[in-house]
Amino acid sequence: MILFDNINKSFGKLRVLQNINVCFEKGQSVAIVGPNGSGKTTLIKSLLGMVVPDSGKIYVDAQDTKQDFAYRSKIGYMPQIGHYPPNLKIRQLFEMMIDIRLGKNHTAKLDEEIIEAFALKDIYEKPLGTLSGGTKQKVSAALAFLFDPQILILDEPTAGLDPLASEILKEKILKESRKGKLIIITSHILSDLEELASHILYIQDGQIQFFKELEDLKAEIGETKLNKIIALLMQKKTKIHSKELELA
Repeated sequence: MILFDNINKSFGKLRVLQNINVCFEKGQSVAIVGPNGSGKTTLIKSLLGMVVPDSGKIYVDAQDTKQDFAYRSKIGYMPQIGHYPPNLKIRQLFEMMIDIRLGKNHTAKLDEEIIEAFALKDIYEKPLGTLSGGTKQKVSAALAFLFDPQILILDEPTAGLDPLASEILKEKILKESRKGKLIIITSHILSDLEELASHILYIQDGQIQFFKELEDLKAEIGETKLNKIIALLMQKKTKIHSKELELA
């Protein structure tokens, strides 16, 4: 469904993505993990068209994303931090996005399950600039699911949410995954990923270290907790890097 074909990206002398080759399929819930600065955000922004790779191609349903921007209509995106016009009301934001995506006379069925679960209509007339960080996260989540996309990209989806809201959102993610949608998640809350992910893509220093099913990874490493698995992998990579420096 999504193919990254030899993607490379540098910012100045810093090589952020190096020879990224990976394919995500429908029905997978892919957690992208790695240390800070490993290239996770750049990879997602490249898919969204917010960053242009220096070389390589990205395909969505076999369509080269550089040739046709229409692929973006298949994606629902929840950013880690939503930046919205402060004077705009919640209702106005949703109406604007619906007009942009579907037009005023649309007949498409919208997915308002998250809007209802978070009771956002009760505060529809509040300006976005007055909202707490957690409430803005709820708005971002509702927008991501609203158009029933086949691909969901969720960047730190539960960050800033209270425990109840977090559980509501996780259940929604699992529900959409069971429908066969492709879910791509980044999160530093590894316990969340353990609940939500079927596959783990581990990136370090801009390179893919592995892309495996979570259950296979647990069996291979001999650990059942994802946080311990990731810690062991990071320690191993650090030791290898230290030895390379000693030999240099």
